[in-house]
Amino acid sequence: MLSRNKIKLINSLSQKKGRDKLGLFVAEGVKLVTDLLPYFDCAVLIYTDKLLLNEQSTGAYELIEASRAEYKKISHQEHPQGLMGVFIKNDTGWEFESINKTISLALDDVQDPGNLGTIVRIADWFGICDVFCSKNTADIYNPKTIQASMGALARVRVHYVDLHAVLTDNRLTVPVYGTFLDGENIYQTTISNKGIIVMGNEGNGISTGLKKIIDKKLLIPNYPEGIKSSESLNVSAATAIVCAEFRRRQKYIET
Repeated sequence: MLSRNKIKLINSLSQKKGRDKLGLFVAEGVKLVTDLLPYFDCAVLIYTDKLLLNEQSTGAYELIEASRAEYKKISHQEHPQGLMGVFIKNDTGWEFESINKTISLALDDVQDPGNLGTIVRIADWFGICDVFCSKNTADIYNPKTIQASMGALARVRVHYVDLHAVLTDNRLTVPVYGTFLDGENIYQTTISNKGIIVMGNEGNGISTGLKKIIDKKLLIPNYPEGIKSSESLNVSAATAIVCAEFRRRQKYIET
């Protein structure tokens, strides 16, 4: 049975202040919960049918069987599957030494939770392990972000930092890239197999302060060039294109 106090606690996690206060976040759905169980400590696992559980579920600190009516009171889904995990946040660290050996992403005030979750999923697909977020970027533990990430948070480390401080630190030895409408065609210019790729805010792009420290501006050209089209790409779509080109070049160089 799901108590009133437990329902209240879980519902409080839909707000950032609740997640920050308790150090918890919610994930819903069989695949998503199953993906996260090996990587995050699970404080509470709520289920409507024992058939939804597996051997990993026994690692949860508390198991609660809920009725369908009770479960609907805590679910964020229109058609809930009946499995929810309340997980304990991970505090993941990072070092310049490891960042200087690979490709990372930096997000400058990306506001939409869905975009953030999709970008983390893209990072996971392309083997990018670290995503640096400005302090004003959407919360990675927002239920919409968690859902959009589709379990990628299990493998991608997300850090909230002062982006300007990180990108201007003398310990950073790799180039900093950014996407701009006046940049160099990404398919024709030289790019490295190491670096930090900065993606900007949905409406304003990369902020003025960060523009000054970008080593190389990149453009994703529309097709055919010179023909009027949409003003810009969605930030998650642009991230996918940029990551794909960086990895394509890296594979080509290695072979």
